[in-house]
Amino acid sequence: MPKPSVAPTFLPIRFGRQQSLVLAAVLALFLAGCGKATAPDAGAAPRPPPPQVGVVTVTPGDVGLVTELPGRLEASRVAQVRARAAGILQKRLFREGSDVKAGQPLFTIDAAPYAAAAASARAGQARAEANLAQATALADRYKPLVEANAISKQEYANAVASQKQAAADVALGKANVQTANITLGYASVTAPISGRIGRSLVTEGALVGQGDATQLAVIQQINPMYVNFTQSASDALKLRSAMASGQFKRANGADAASIRIVLEDGTEYAQPGKLLFSDLTVDPTTGQITLRAEVPNPRGQLLPGLYVRVRLEQAQATNAITLPQQAVTRTAQGDTVMVVGSDGKVTPRTIKIGSAKDTKWVVLDGLKAGEQVMVDGFQKLQMMPPGTLVKAVPWQPAGTAPAPAAGTSAPVAAGAAPSASAASDAAK
Repeated sequence: MPKPSVAPTFLPIRFGRQQSLVLAAVLALFLAGCGKATAPDAGAAPRPPPPQVGVVTVTPGDVGLVTELPGRLEASRVAQVRARAAGILQKRLFREGSDVKAGQPLFTIDAAPYAAAAASARAGQARAEANLAQATALADRYKPLVEANAISKQEYANAVASQKQAAADVALGKANVQTANITLGYASVTAPISGRIGRSLVTEGALVGQGDATQLAVIQQINPMYVNFTQSASDALKLRSAMASGQFKRANGADAASIRIVLEDGTEYAQPGKLLFSDLTVDPTTGQITLRAEVPNPRGQLLPGLYVRVRLEQAQATNAITLPQQAVTRTAQGDTVMVVGSDGKVTPRTIKIGSAKDTKWVVLDGLKAGEQVMVDGFQKLQMMPPGTLVKAVPWQPAGTAPAPAAGTSAPVAAGAAPSASAASDAAK
């Protein structure tokens, strides 16, 4: 007979106190290991994003080389009004500081003595003309008589000589009248040129022109104005050699350079000027070359003797680059900039600086088109370890607000109600 099947029976295992503690410890270690493998550590700090630095993109082009030099304004024409006739000054006929025209009466001098001298000269001319008429009539009467041998030839010759002497006296009388009229005209002092007259240097009742030509006033023509300035001879020679090599080209034509006047308050005069000439002689004491420019002055804003700054653009640099001055580090070893590569790394670069144009440096060599030059953010790099990657963003000059990026919205003021779209997004 088969034996009946007997169901297995599981006898409960009884653990002692020590075995229970060991089992609990093993389970805790197992669960802790699984947690480390599956879940990240919540206390670990995330890697910071790369710092942002402002950059400008290199764009070559023709850049005008501007040199700023000290200069002094001068009137284009200056005339001293002097008394050419001696006498008492009777009247002033102009307003001090006003504009006068050439030939306009300015002063009157006592003309009575000169009028009398002119009358005497005219009387002498009339007497000479009367003597000429008498001598001519006598010579005409003697002519047929000498042909008929009624008088001697000597008598006729004397009559002809008397006629010629009388004619000479008439010419002398006319010259005396002309001289007297000129002297009489000097009693009325007129303006030799058109311009602006200054203050009167003498007053009514003063004796002028006695022994010398007394200066009465000064007229200056202030439209246009001249500005005289000097340039270093070495700079002029460097500019000429650079033009000869083709690195620079003449600005605004072959004969004229662009001139701008900067006033004492730092503002730039609205009217541009033009360079008239450059002296060929170098001052042996200073090594400077004198230059002169002409500046329009229709409103009389510029005054003679005023010290100004002259911005002279004599040439243009071809394929030159301009950088903000804060992007360039200038040392005794050379000029350097920080270039941001496509991989985000910043490397120093040695460049060649030309002249300054406004608030920028003109870079002649050391950079290529399309490269990005760091302008601001240098303080951030000083706080980072070497080799830190950066994020290049377009540099915005001070005082200009960058345009908001696409896809971003303006921030909502504190306490303002959210828009309908924002509320719907929140509901979602």
